[in-house]
Amino acid sequence: MTILTNKADKIDRLAELTQSSESVSGSSLWREAFRRMRSSKMAIIGAAIIAAFVLVAIVGPMLAPHGPTAQNWRAEVFPNQGKFVGMRGENWFGLDHLGRDMFSRWLVGARQTLLVGVVSMLIGLIVGATVGVLSGAAATLGGRIGKRVDTVIMRITDIMLSLPSLLLAVSIAAVLGQSLTTVMIAVGVVQIPIFARLLRGSMLVQGGADYVLAAKAVGIRRKRIVLTQILPNSLSPVIVQATLSLATAIIEAAALSYLGLGNPDPAVPEWGVMLSQAQRFFDNEPMMAAYPAIGIIITALGFTLLGEAMREALDPKLRG
Repeated sequence: MTILTNKADKIDRLAELTQSSESVSGSSLWREAFRRMRSSKMAIIGAAIIAAFVLVAIVGPMLAPHGPTAQNWRAEVFPNQGKFVGMRGENWFGLDHLGRDMFSRWLVGARQTLLVGVVSMLIGLIVGATVGVLSGAAATLGGRIGKRVDTVIMRITDIMLSLPSLLLAVSIAAVLGQSLTTVMIAVGVVQIPIFARLLRGSMLVQGGADYVLAAKAVGIRRKRIVLTQILPNSLSPVIVQATLSLATAIIEAAALSYLGLGNPDPAVPEWGVMLSQAQRFFDNEPMMAAYPAIGIIITALGFTLLGEAMREALDPKLRG
């Protein structure tokens, strides 16, 4: 119950960020937040890391000096004897256990890592937001029956939130079978209850606003109130969570690949797969594991820093 309480409290606190949609200067919420983020070192560092990662993911394969799967230097490495080739002019990150250029594999692997993270986050966002809208609309304007529907949906999300996210992702991936699509689905499903509870909480906050009461008083249909007024004003914390979820998705996707539940073709470079392959040779060549691990850590740090900066910039208690 402690795990559930901690998760739920963090989500509900983030949902409260919609309580104030206007700053004291009258500028829009996001304009004021952007102004605060421009002076935040945490936001600048996070944005710079993300920009560098995205750039590497986009142009990296074109800049790779060698084929990521080509075993051009197979005769120079003897993994069974603990003999590897480290950094040199021709191979900036050295060679892996099959004589492949580590730098080229690292560059190409960034794209796979970004793809898995973004798709996983989008799966959780789209499905979770849909569930959250249904639950929030039912609780806000659905009357007695709507509140019952909301209760059922929230109890299901609470059950999912009570399970350790990585354990749930591993269970789903094990059932669906080894593939890159499986990793995306498994990590995405883990994100669904987070987005659902978050958007539902945000809509509940907005549901008691004066503009909603006014719209109901003049006879505007409930569906229109939800879609045109409550929902648009409830999206701020969801955008923040999407940024934070990218960091979580990248880490969890790498963990699933590390456990052998990712791409069934080990020749295809991906940071989690590279980390898994390097495990056997860590004593003799620890840098094989260091390069993908550093990539994962720094990338997740970038999304986390930017997400936390956005959270602070949108927090009504910190604006002024």
